[in-house]
Amino acid sequence: MIRAIAIVLCLSISTPAFASYCVYVGKNLTANGKVFLAGYGDEPSSHWLEIIAGRDHAPGTMIRVGITGAASMPGVFGELPQVARTAKYITMNYSEYSGFPAPLTNGGLNEWGVAARDVWSTSRRELRDMTPNPQGGGPNYSDLARIVMERAHSARHAVGIVGDLIDRYGFSTYGGNSHLFADADEGWVFINFAGGQGLWAAERLGPDEVRVSRPGYIDDFPLDFDNDPDYMASDNFISFAVEQGWYSADSGVPFNVSEVYGQDERFGEPTLQLIPKNHLGVHYIEDGLRNLGRKVTLEDMIAVVRTGNVTHDSAGYGQVAELGHGPHPELAILWVAATTPETAPFIPFRIGVTDVPPELGYHRYLSSGQARDAYIDEEIRGSESTRFALRTYKRLRYLMEEHEEKFLPEVAEALVALEGRLIAEQSSVERTALKLFEAGEPDLARQYLTYYASTEALNGMRLGDALAASIEARTRAIYGIRQ
Repeated sequence: MIRAIAIVLCLSISTPAFASYCVYVGKNLTANGKVFLAGYGDEPSSHWLEIIAGRDHAPGTMIRVGITGAASMPGVFGELPQVARTAKYITMNYSEYSGFPAPLTNGGLNEWGVAARDVWSTSRRELRDMTPNPQGGGPNYSDLARIVMERAHSARHAVGIVGDLIDRYGFSTYGGNSHLFADADEGWVFINFAGGQGLWAAERLGPDEVRVSRPGYIDDFPLDFDNDPDYMASDNFISFAVEQGWYSADSGVPFNVSEVYGQDERFGEPTLQLIPKNHLGVHYIEDGLRNLGRKVTLEDMIAVVRTGNVTHDSAGYGQVAELGHGPHPELAILWVAATTPETAPFIPFRIGVTDVPPELGYHRYLSSGQARDAYIDEEIRGSESTRFALRTYKRLRYLMEEHEEKFLPEVAEALVALEGRLIAEQSSVERTALKLFEAGEPDLARQYLTYYASTEALNGMRLGDALAASIEARTRAIYGIRQ
């Protein structure tokens, strides 16, 4: 049914309530020679797709960053300078993480071919305890993801941007975090820790590597990282651990980032020994992708994000970025599932797309704070009059889940069939758009790409509605609706 789903179906996985997820596969391991960066954001709130246009900014423009006193680790807002020009990018925004101001993002794909995913990570209790209260207005995880989308020209550049911002302004944490940045040649996993000490580290992922983050992790790290092009870190990254007595440089033991800084008694010690190997199956998924016996395909990446052993109801969306040196930068592609990937199809959106259907845009459903308002504001009544993709696919999920053994196979079969058609069409879509770009008709090329993506997104919703109607009718007839 789904070729790669066997990689993880055999696992017995117990997942926490919320756990974003990310998968990187280097270009030498993929069937089309492209880097894949896939995953989803795990947040119980409204999610909507946006195309953010590139923008010019006047000198002296500042952007607000940070968190509020309502966060689990309270903080304040700060400001930092905006650059003169920000890039166009595709992202899924969402409305809720306590104390972190909306709209929030975990990354996406920008016009320079840089993709980003944000994934939780851990910090040892001592670091969490020494975090200032309130924190001092440094950027939060969403601020950093958005800034990378606006500014980064490569994955390595993204690490430099985020590291420099933390060095200058600090970081507003909820207890530790990670990012995974990727471009057509490589990936970088970036970990930043609680504690208010500006601790961060990054490791390069090459063309022959697979990395699954859940949580984000780095293991052995060189003590002389300044002389190793595959690693970067804050200046105090080793010395602070030595000062605290958490590591001895004379011990001869490798500096394992996960064990030195990432232990978290809430998940077991050392955290990263427990979670990837025994709790969430991260290393099993990595090994499965390495040992397929063939090159990894786009279908495999979709399946590894979709499988119910990894995804669940709080997963707000799914994404797969295909990153390569293509014939035109605006043909770079991000596959997007509008909500929980188990019951939502992945639709291709290229950087040349200029807009999304209102059905995929912002709606009040599951949006933070909307229950306080008895009436819909006039300016959003137009979009609220449309169906909402998130709600369509949530309904399908709940219907399917009631009798999963009976209905999941047919839902999966239909989604895979739709995606198979879309995947087969992409070479034709690319050639058509490229002809228009080469003919000096960039606006026509963008109109074509926008029309194609919008049409297929609505076709996906029609499929979701049809599946839901069929399953609901049979549920009523065979089982009744559970009250």
